[in-house]
Amino acid sequence: MSGREPVVIAARRTPIGTRGGALRDHTVDELAAPVLRAVVEDIGLDRLGRVEDVVLGNVFGPGGNPARVAALRAGLGVDVPGVTVDRQCASGLAAIVSAATQIRAGDADVVLAGGVESASTAPHRAWPTDPPTPYTRAPFAPAEYGDPDMGPAADVVAAEAGVTRARQDAFAARSHARAVAAQQAGRFDDELVPVGGLTADERPRPGFTVERLARFPAAFTSDGTATAANSCGVNDGAAVVAVVSEQVRARLGVPGLRLTAAATRAGDPARLGLGAVPAMRAIVDAGPDVVEFTEAFAGQVLACLDAVGLDEHVVSPDGGAIALGHPWGASGAVLVVRLFTRLVRQGLGGTGGTGMAALSSGGGIGVATMWTVVQ
Repeated sequence: MSGREPVVIAARRTPIGTRGGALRDHTVDELAAPVLRAVVEDIGLDRLGRVEDVVLGNVFGPGGNPARVAALRAGLGVDVPGVTVDRQCASGLAAIVSAATQIRAGDADVVLAGGVESASTAPHRAWPTDPPTPYTRAPFAPAEYGDPDMGPAADVVAAEAGVTRARQDAFAARSHARAVAAQQAGRFDDELVPVGGLTADERPRPGFTVERLARFPAAFTSDGTATAANSCGVNDGAAVVAVVSEQVRARLGVPGLRLTAAATRAGDPARLGLGAVPAMRAIVDAGPDVVEFTEAFAGQVLACLDAVGLDEHVVSPDGGAIALGHPWGASGAVLVVRLFTRLVRQGLGGTGGTGMAALSSGGGIGVATMWTVVQ
Protein backbone atom coordinates (compact mmCIF):
# COMPACT_ATOMS: atom_id res chain seq x y z
CA MET A 1 0.00 0.00 0.00
CA SER A 2 1.13 3.53 -0.80
CA GLY A 3 0.02 5.11 2.46
CA ARG A 4 -2.65 7.19 0.71
CA GLU A 5 -5.34 4.50 0.79
CA PRO A 6 -8.46 5.74 2.65
CA VAL A 7 -9.33 3.81 5.82
CA VAL A 8 -12.24 4.19 8.26
CA ILE A 9 -10.92 3.93 11.83
CA ALA A 10 -13.97 5.04 13.85
CA ALA A 11 -17.71 4.95 13.19
CA ARG A 12 -20.72 6.10 15.19
CA ARG A 13 -24.40 6.93 14.71
CA THR A 14 -27.38 8.19 16.63
CA PRO A 15 -30.24 5.85 17.35
CA ILE A 16 -32.64 6.19 14.43
CA GLY A 17 -35.82 7.99 15.44
CA THR A 18 -39.24 7.93 13.86
CA ARG A 19 -40.38 11.22 12.33
CA GLY A 20 -42.26 13.05 15.06
CA GLY A 21 -40.77 10.75 17.69
CA ALA A 22 -38.03 11.13 20.30
CA LEU A 23 -35.74 13.20 18.04
CA ARG A 24 -38.47 15.48 16.71
CA ASP A 25 -37.02 18.65 18.26
CA HIS A 26 -33.44 18.12 17.05
CA THR A 27 -32.28 19.95 13.93
CA VAL A 28 -29.74 18.40 11.58
CA ASP A 29 -26.75 20.13 13.19
CA GLU A 30 -27.98 19.11 16.65
CA LEU A 31 -28.16 15.49 15.49
CA ALA A 32 -24.79 15.47 13.75
CA ALA A 33 -22.71 17.40 16.31
CA PRO A 34 -22.68 14.78 19.12
CA VAL A 35 -21.81 12.06 16.62
CA LEU A 36 -18.91 14.11 15.25
CA ARG A 37 -17.66 14.61 18.82
CA ALA A 38 -18.00 10.91 19.63
CA VAL A 39 -15.98 9.86 16.60
CA VAL A 40 -13.17 12.25 17.54
CA GLU A 41 -13.28 11.11 21.17
CA ASP A 42 -13.07 7.45 20.10
CA ILE A 43 -9.63 8.13 18.63
CA GLY A 44 -8.50 11.18 20.56
CA LEU A 45 -7.93 14.51 18.85
CA ASP A 46 -4.44 14.66 20.32
CA ARG A 47 -3.64 11.45 18.42
CA LEU A 48 -5.38 12.48 15.20
CA GLY A 49 -3.59 15.83 15.00
CA ARG A 50 -6.43 17.78 13.45
CA VAL A 51 -9.62 17.26 11.51
CA GLU A 52 -9.15 18.81 8.08
CA ASP A 53 -12.71 18.70 6.77
CA VAL A 54 -16.25 17.55 7.51
CA VAL A 55 -18.36 16.12 4.66
CA LEU A 56 -22.01 15.33 5.41
CA GLY A 57 -24.86 14.17 3.22
CA ASN A 58 -28.25 15.78 3.68
CA VAL A 59 -31.41 15.86 1.56
CA PHE A 60 -34.18 18.01 3.05
CA GLY A 61 -32.30 20.94 4.45
CA PRO A 62 -32.56 23.45 5.99
CA GLY A 63 -29.64 24.47 3.77
CA GLY A 64 -26.92 26.82 4.92
CA ASN A 65 -24.27 24.07 4.73
CA PRO A 66 -25.29 21.88 7.70
CA ALA A 67 -21.86 20.20 7.69
CA ARG A 68 -20.16 23.47 8.62
CA VAL A 69 -22.82 24.32 11.21
CA ALA A 70 -22.52 20.85 12.78
CA ALA A 71 -18.71 21.07 12.83
CA LEU A 72 -18.90 24.36 14.71
CA ARG A 73 -21.55 23.03 17.09
CA ALA A 74 -19.34 19.99 17.73
CA GLY A 75 -16.50 22.27 18.82
CA LEU A 76 -14.10 21.14 16.12
CA GLY A 77 -12.76 24.67 15.71
CA VAL A 78 -13.46 27.60 13.43
CA ASP A 79 -10.65 26.49 11.11
CA VAL A 80 -12.42 23.22 10.18
CA PRO A 81 -14.45 23.73 7.01
CA GLY A 82 -17.43 21.66 5.94
CA VAL A 83 -19.32 20.70 2.82
CA THR A 84 -22.80 19.27 2.44
CA VAL A 85 -23.55 16.69 -0.25
CA ASP A 86 -26.94 15.96 -1.82
CA ARG A 87 -27.13 12.73 -3.79
CA GLN A 88 -30.56 12.03 -2.33
CA CYS A 89 -30.72 8.72 -0.41
CA ALA A 90 -27.11 7.98 -1.37
CA SER A 91 -25.84 11.25 0.13
CA GLY A 92 -24.24 9.75 3.25
CA LEU A 93 -22.31 7.13 1.30
CA ALA A 94 -21.38 9.66 -1.39
CA ALA A 95 -19.99 11.91 1.35
CA ILE A 96 -17.74 9.09 2.58
CA VAL A 97 -16.55 8.39 -0.97
CA SER A 98 -15.85 12.11 -1.40
CA ALA A 99 -13.80 12.13 1.81
CA ALA A 100 -11.89 9.07 0.60
CA THR A 101 -11.10 10.90 -2.63
CA GLN A 102 -9.60 13.78 -0.65
CA ILE A 103 -7.45 11.31 1.26
CA ARG A 104 -6.31 9.44 -1.83
CA ALA A 105 -5.46 12.69 -3.64
CA GLY A 106 -3.29 13.87 -0.74
CA ASP A 107 -5.54 16.87 0.00
CA ALA A 108 -6.17 15.68 3.57
CA ASP A 109 -5.20 12.99 6.06
CA VAL A 110 -8.20 13.16 8.43
CA VAL A 111 -11.77 13.82 7.29
CA LEU A 112 -15.01 13.20 9.17
CA ALA A 113 -17.74 12.08 6.78
CA GLY A 114 -21.27 10.74 6.89
CA GLY A 115 -24.79 12.06 6.76
CA VAL A 116 -27.70 13.47 8.71
CA GLU A 117 -31.43 13.89 8.26
CA SER A 118 -34.17 15.40 10.36
CA ALA A 119 -37.46 14.65 8.65
CA SER A 120 -39.12 16.05 11.77
CA THR A 121 -37.62 19.55 11.46
CA ALA A 122 -37.21 19.81 7.67
CA PRO A 123 -38.67 23.08 6.42
CA HIS A 124 -41.88 23.11 4.43
CA ARG A 125 -41.38 23.96 0.76
CA ALA A 126 -43.57 25.56 -1.88
CA TRP A 127 -43.32 26.56 -5.53
CA PRO A 128 -43.64 30.35 -6.03
CA THR A 129 -47.09 30.22 -7.62
CA ASP A 130 -50.04 32.36 -6.60
CA PRO A 131 -50.98 31.03 -4.13
CA PRO A 132 -47.79 29.05 -3.31
CA THR A 133 -47.97 25.33 -4.14
CA PRO A 134 -46.55 23.12 -1.36
CA TYR A 135 -44.47 20.13 -2.38
CA THR A 136 -42.89 17.25 -0.44
CA ARG A 137 -39.95 16.52 -2.73
CA ALA A 138 -38.04 18.13 -5.54
CA PRO A 139 -38.13 16.51 -8.99
CA PHE A 140 -35.74 13.58 -9.47
CA ALA A 141 -35.78 14.09 -13.25
CA PRO A 142 -37.54 16.18 -15.91
CA ALA A 143 -41.10 15.00 -16.50
CA GLU A 144 -40.29 13.62 -19.96
CA TYR A 145 -37.96 11.05 -18.35
CA GLY A 146 -40.67 9.86 -16.01
CA ASP A 147 -40.50 11.02 -12.42
CA PRO A 148 -42.58 8.63 -10.32
CA ASP A 149 -42.70 8.74 -6.56
CA MET A 150 -40.55 6.11 -4.91
CA GLY A 151 -43.37 3.85 -3.73
CA PRO A 152 -45.10 3.40 -7.10
CA ALA A 153 -41.69 3.03 -8.76
CA ALA A 154 -40.83 0.26 -6.29
CA ASP A 155 -44.03 -1.56 -7.25
CA VAL A 156 -43.04 -1.39 -10.92
CA VAL A 157 -39.51 -2.61 -10.25
CA ALA A 158 -40.74 -5.55 -8.16
CA ALA A 159 -43.34 -6.56 -10.73
CA GLU A 160 -40.91 -6.40 -13.64
CA ALA A 161 -38.35 -8.44 -11.67
CA GLY A 162 -40.94 -11.05 -10.68
CA VAL A 163 -40.48 -10.44 -6.93
CA THR A 164 -43.61 -11.74 -5.24
CA ARG A 165 -45.46 -10.16 -2.31
CA ALA A 166 -44.78 -13.27 -0.23
CA ARG A 167 -41.04 -12.98 -0.79
CA GLN A 168 -41.09 -9.28 0.10
CA ASP A 169 -42.97 -9.93 3.32
CA ALA A 170 -40.54 -12.71 4.27
CA PHE A 171 -37.60 -10.37 3.67
CA ALA A 172 -39.19 -7.62 5.78
CA ALA A 173 -40.08 -10.00 8.61
CA ARG A 174 -36.47 -11.23 8.64
CA SER A 175 -35.18 -7.64 8.78
CA HIS A 176 -37.30 -6.87 11.84
CA ALA A 177 -36.42 -10.17 13.55
CA ARG A 178 -32.71 -9.59 12.99
CA ALA A 179 -32.85 -6.00 14.25
CA VAL A 180 -34.77 -6.97 17.38
CA ALA A 181 -32.30 -9.80 18.08
CA ALA A 182 -29.35 -7.43 17.57
CA GLN A 183 -30.90 -4.87 19.95
CA GLN A 184 -31.50 -7.49 22.61
CA ALA A 185 -27.97 -8.86 22.25
CA GLY A 186 -26.43 -5.38 22.49
CA ARG A 187 -24.80 -5.54 19.06
CA PHE A 188 -25.68 -1.91 18.31
CA ASP A 189 -24.57 -0.52 21.66
CA ASP A 190 -20.96 0.41 20.84
CA GLU A 191 -21.90 2.33 17.71
CA LEU A 192 -24.71 4.39 19.23
CA VAL A 193 -24.48 7.96 20.53
CA PRO A 194 -27.57 8.71 22.68
CA VAL A 195 -29.34 11.92 21.70
CA GLY A 196 -32.27 13.60 23.43
CA GLY A 197 -32.71 10.69 25.78
CA LEU A 198 -33.06 8.21 22.91
CA THR A 199 -30.73 5.26 23.45
CA ALA A 200 -32.08 2.70 20.96
CA ASP A 201 -33.57 2.65 17.47
CA GLU A 202 -37.30 3.38 17.67
CA ARG A 203 -38.63 1.42 14.70
CA PRO A 204 -37.82 -2.33 15.05
CA ARG A 205 -40.98 -4.29 15.82
CA PRO A 206 -40.98 -7.62 17.66
CA GLY A 207 -43.59 -10.06 16.45
CA PHE A 208 -43.62 -8.85 12.83
CA THR A 209 -44.26 -12.31 11.39
CA VAL A 210 -44.92 -13.13 7.75
CA GLU A 211 -48.53 -13.86 8.67
CA ARG A 212 -48.95 -10.45 10.26
CA LEU A 213 -47.26 -8.66 7.36
CA ALA A 214 -49.54 -10.42 4.88
CA ARG A 215 -52.52 -8.53 6.33
CA PHE A 216 -51.18 -5.10 5.31
CA PRO A 217 -52.80 -3.59 2.19
CA ALA A 218 -50.87 -2.23 -0.77
CA ALA A 219 -49.58 1.22 0.15
CA PHE A 220 -48.89 2.94 -3.16
CA THR A 221 -50.79 1.38 -6.07
CA SER A 222 -54.00 -0.62 -6.04
CA ASP A 223 -52.38 -3.80 -7.37
CA GLY A 224 -48.92 -3.19 -5.89
CA THR A 225 -46.92 -5.34 -3.50
CA ALA A 226 -45.17 -2.66 -1.43
CA THR A 227 -46.86 -2.05 1.93
CA ALA A 228 -46.20 0.05 4.99
CA ALA A 229 -44.72 -3.05 6.63
CA ASN A 230 -42.33 -4.19 3.89
CA SER A 231 -41.09 -0.66 3.22
CA CYS A 232 -38.85 1.66 5.23
CA GLY A 233 -40.04 4.37 7.56
CA VAL A 234 -39.48 8.14 7.49
CA ASN A 235 -36.83 8.87 10.06
CA ASP A 236 -34.37 11.14 11.85
CA GLY A 237 -30.73 10.32 12.53
CA ALA A 238 -27.04 10.90 11.86
CA ALA A 239 -24.03 8.71 11.16
CA VAL A 240 -20.34 9.68 10.91
CA VAL A 241 -17.05 7.89 10.24
CA ALA A 242 -13.45 9.04 10.48
CA VAL A 243 -11.67 8.54 7.15
CA VAL A 244 -7.88 8.74 7.37
CA SER A 245 -4.92 7.81 5.23
CA GLU A 246 -3.33 4.40 5.70
CA GLN A 247 -0.24 6.26 6.90
CA VAL A 248 -2.23 7.80 9.75
CA ARG A 249 -3.91 4.49 10.59
CA ALA A 250 -0.55 2.71 10.77
CA ARG A 251 0.87 5.47 12.98
CA LEU A 252 -2.07 5.14 15.36
CA GLY A 253 -1.82 1.35 15.33
CA VAL A 254 -5.57 0.77 15.11
CA PRO A 255 -7.59 -1.57 12.90
CA GLY A 256 -9.89 -0.22 10.24
CA LEU A 257 -11.84 -0.68 7.04
CA ARG A 258 -9.92 0.15 3.88
CA LEU A 259 -11.93 1.34 0.89
CA THR A 260 -10.88 -0.96 -1.95
CA ALA A 261 -13.42 -0.02 -4.60
CA ALA A 262 -16.21 2.50 -5.17
CA ALA A 263 -18.54 3.17 -8.05
CA THR A 264 -21.29 5.68 -8.76
CA ARG A 265 -23.56 4.88 -11.68
CA ALA A 266 -26.98 5.87 -12.97
CA GLY A 267 -29.86 4.41 -14.95
CA ASP A 268 -33.50 5.00 -15.85
CA PRO A 269 -34.99 7.63 -13.49
CA ALA A 270 -38.36 5.88 -13.81
CA ARG A 271 -36.77 2.72 -12.35
CA LEU A 272 -34.90 4.60 -9.64
CA GLY A 273 -34.81 1.63 -7.28
CA LEU A 274 -32.43 -0.18 -9.64
CA GLY A 275 -29.77 2.52 -9.53
CA ALA A 276 -27.46 0.40 -7.38
CA VAL A 277 -27.29 -2.43 -9.93
CA PRO A 278 -24.69 -0.96 -12.34
CA ALA A 279 -22.70 0.42 -9.40
CA MET A 280 -22.54 -2.99 -7.69
CA ARG A 281 -21.70 -4.74 -10.95
CA ALA A 282 -18.77 -2.37 -11.39
CA ILE A 283 -17.08 -3.47 -8.16
CA VAL A 284 -18.19 -7.04 -7.41
CA ASP A 285 -15.73 -9.75 -8.37
CA ALA A 286 -16.48 -12.16 -5.51
CA GLY A 287 -19.12 -12.41 -2.82
CA PRO A 288 -18.24 -10.16 0.15
CA ASP A 289 -18.47 -11.53 3.70
CA VAL A 290 -21.13 -8.95 4.63
CA VAL A 291 -23.48 -6.85 2.51
CA GLU A 292 -25.23 -3.78 3.88
CA PHE A 293 -27.87 -2.43 1.47
CA THR A 294 -30.38 0.29 2.30
CA GLU A 295 -33.74 -1.45 2.44
CA ALA A 296 -36.00 1.26 1.07
CA PHE A 297 -38.56 -1.25 -0.22
CA ALA A 298 -38.24 -5.03 0.05
CA GLY A 299 -39.20 -5.61 -3.58
CA GLN A 300 -36.70 -3.06 -4.84
CA VAL A 301 -33.86 -4.49 -2.73
CA LEU A 302 -34.58 -8.04 -3.87
CA ALA A 303 -34.71 -6.95 -7.51
CA CYS A 304 -31.26 -5.37 -7.14
CA LEU A 305 -29.76 -8.39 -5.38
CA ASP A 306 -31.20 -10.79 -7.97
CA ALA A 307 -29.80 -8.69 -10.81
CA VAL A 308 -26.30 -8.81 -9.32
CA GLY A 309 -26.49 -12.43 -8.13
CA LEU A 310 -26.14 -11.77 -4.39
CA ASP A 311 -27.82 -14.00 -1.82
CA GLU A 312 -30.56 -12.08 -0.02
CA HIS A 313 -29.84 -13.96 3.21
CA VAL A 314 -26.37 -12.38 3.62
CA VAL A 315 -27.75 -8.84 3.37
CA SER A 316 -28.27 -6.68 6.49
CA PRO A 317 -27.41 -9.43 9.01
CA ASP A 318 -28.61 -7.26 11.91
CA GLY A 319 -31.58 -5.85 10.03
CA GLY A 320 -31.75 -2.95 7.63
CA ALA A 321 -33.79 0.16 6.91
CA ILE A 322 -37.12 -1.68 6.84
CA ALA A 323 -36.58 -2.40 10.53
CA LEU A 324 -34.18 0.34 11.63
CA GLY A 325 -35.50 3.22 9.53
CA HIS A 326 -34.28 5.34 6.64
CA PRO A 327 -33.04 8.84 7.59
CA TRP A 328 -32.39 9.72 3.95
CA GLY A 329 -29.17 11.73 4.04
CA ALA A 330 -27.68 9.53 6.76
CA SER A 331 -28.65 6.07 5.51
CA GLY A 332 -25.63 5.46 3.28
CA ALA A 333 -23.32 6.32 6.17
CA VAL A 334 -25.28 4.03 8.49
CA LEU A 335 -24.29 1.17 6.15
CA VAL A 336 -20.59 1.84 6.72
CA VAL A 337 -21.07 2.20 10.48
CA ARG A 338 -22.75 -1.20 10.48
CA LEU A 339 -19.92 -2.75 8.45
CA PHE A 340 -17.37 -1.25 10.83
CA THR A 341 -19.14 -2.68 13.86
CA ARG A 342 -19.43 -6.19 12.44
CA LEU A 343 -16.06 -6.48 10.75
CA VAL A 344 -13.82 -4.37 13.01
CA ARG A 345 -15.46 -3.91 16.44
CA GLN A 346 -16.80 -7.45 16.59
CA GLY A 347 -13.98 -8.92 14.53
CA LEU A 348 -16.31 -11.08 12.46
CA GLY A 349 -14.31 -10.74 9.27
CA GLY A 350 -10.77 -11.18 10.57
CA THR A 351 -7.90 -9.56 8.70
CA GLY A 352 -8.87 -9.38 5.05
CA GLY A 353 -12.60 -9.70 5.75
CA THR A 354 -14.68 -7.90 3.15
CA GLY A 355 -17.90 -5.93 3.16
CA MET A 356 -20.06 -4.11 0.64
CA ALA A 357 -22.21 -1.04 1.26
CA ALA A 358 -24.58 -0.03 -1.52
CA LEU A 359 -27.89 1.66 -2.22
CA SER A 360 -30.12 3.21 -4.85
CA SER A 361 -31.34 6.80 -4.76
CA GLY A 362 -33.64 9.29 -6.41
CA GLY A 363 -33.02 9.93 -10.08
CA GLY A 364 -31.91 6.36 -10.71
CA ILE A 365 -28.46 6.84 -9.17
CA GLY A 366 -26.60 4.13 -7.28
CA VAL A 367 -23.46 4.14 -5.14
CA ALA A 368 -21.58 0.98 -4.15
CA THR A 369 -18.42 0.53 -2.10
CA MET A 370 -16.20 -2.40 -1.15
CA TRP A 371 -14.20 -2.53 2.07
CA THR A 372 -11.48 -4.77 3.54
CA VAL A 373 -10.39 -5.14 7.17
CA VAL A 374 -6.83 -4.00 7.89
CA GLN A 375 -4.97 -4.43 11.16
